[in-house]
Amino acid sequence: MSTAIANAVNQQVRLAQRPVGTPGRECWNFTTEPVAGPAEGGVLIQTLALSLDPAMRGWMNEGKSYIPPVGIGEVMRAGGIGRVAASRNPKFAVGDVVSAGLGVQSWCLVPEAELRRSGVAKIDLSLGSMTQWLNVLGMPGMTGYFGLMDVGQPKPGETVVVSGAAGAVGQTVGQLARIKGCRVVGIAGGRAKCDWVVNELGFDACIDYKAGNVKAALKEQCPKGVDVYFDNVGGEILDDVLARTTRGARIIICGAISQYNNTTPVQGPKNYLSLLVNRARMEGIVVFDYADRYHLAIAEMAGYLKDGRMKSKEDVVEGLENFPEALLKLFSGANFGKLVLKVAD
Repeated sequence: MSTAIANAVNQQVRLAQRPVGTPGRECWNFTTEPVAGPAEGGVLIQTLALSLDPAMRGWMNEGKSYIPPVGIGEVMRAGGIGRVAASRNPKFAVGDVVSAGLGVQSWCLVPEAELRRSGVAKIDLSLGSMTQWLNVLGMPGMTGYFGLMDVGQPKPGETVVVSGAAGAVGQTVGQLARIKGCRVVGIAGGRAKCDWVVNELGFDACIDYKAGNVKAALKEQCPKGVDVYFDNVGGEILDDVLARTTRGARIIICGAISQYNNTTPVQGPKNYLSLLVNRARMEGIVVFDYADRYHLAIAEMAGYLKDGRMKSKEDVVEGLENFPEALLKLFSGANFGKLVLKVAD
């Protein structure tokens, strides 16, 4: 291990308490520790950039879910991109750029036994930029791809609606649906986001939920109804879309960001009987279930990025010290595109 690494300090953000409502700075402890070299079979990774995702709010809660909660005192869970700084594993060389579950910290020591569980994998920056590997080619892109294609099963000519359309998952879903021959209607917050979704990403229309009646706008923009709905927000918007579903419609439940900071019980769909009337189905998507097929989706969407059929927008915040405030941008809608925390060059 080089002298520079031996003298480095690992800056970490640890969960201090479980939030009630919106997670403020009081929920975090900032700690430091020396950087250690890897044992036989392990690697040391310097964090370059981290993915900030709505799912992180759920990981902070106690209780059973698809993944164990982050423990009090533990480094906050986060996926990211890093560079191998030291390696005692023949599969990784110093300088390799990798994606991995790095946590919110500036360095990540991964023992051999943890390499697979941490998802450490070399990435090819010729296929996309580092931030694109946290967006279209990363976890959000994989979520959008498999949620739409495997759960939604869109057919050419169908109407696909996606909420959170300007966000990380939503932008991938909408562009992919257009490529597959569907009419695409987005739902986003603010005129600037809606204009970008239509003019830059090629959606057929975008509804500004901050501007008025979503139900009325859906009736106007989806006169034949909604065949596929990709839900990132839950709450009233889910109810509004359920009222417009067609027979045999598919509703993909990816997230419910409107509900994550509730201090009261989560609002469920009030008109779920639309599923019965329309013989429709509602199904959840957890991206980790498709890990053995990520490479197929990456290859396909890298091709779309290369030929210009797909675009990628990221909102980059710099500095681990800004993590608490950066995370909150997700819940206020202040981010424009995939939210990324830059840690190092």
